[in-house]
Amino acid sequence: MKRSDEEFRAFVQHRSGALHRTAYLLCGDWHLADDLVQESLAKAFRHWKRVQRADNPDAYVRRILVNEYNRRWQTTRDVVLRPEEGDHGEVASDPVDAVAMRADLLEALLELPPRQRATVVLRYLDGLSERETAAALGCSEGTVKSQTSRALTTLNRFLTREELKR
Repeated sequence: MKRSDEEFRAFVQHRSGALHRTAYLLCGDWHLADDLVQESLAKAFRHWKRVQRADNPDAYVRRILVNEYNRRWQTTRDVVLRPEEGDHGEVASDPVDAVAMRADLLEALLELPPRQRATVVLRYLDGLSERETAAALGCSEGTVKSQTSRALTTLNRFLTREELKR
């Protein structure tokens, strides 16, 4: 096995969990998230030398993932992506309240427009800075700030409304 293949394999082993989590939070469907990650990693493999030369290979592959999500979202705009009833993936072992809270958060995230959802996922759930988020989304830091502000306002309204229902 070539050294670059070994390095790619190590990268995948180290980063695939985080990429799957990000993809799931972007689209709300584990199967689609798997597809997004697989396609992103396939593209990263095809251009592995370029990825390795990047200042931050993690950010480079995350950008590929976000671009794949955006590409798929544009081609399936009319399809509403929702998690299947009762499908909470790995959160099934959490206490009941934690599962309900995660389900509410996922439902709220899926109410956001794709760009706002990507901004919130990258900033708060992946822990990226405004600069890193802007680089991943291919926009300015000001756009990240405005999209984040709008998204948080919408999330707050949605989650408050959900709390009132209980």
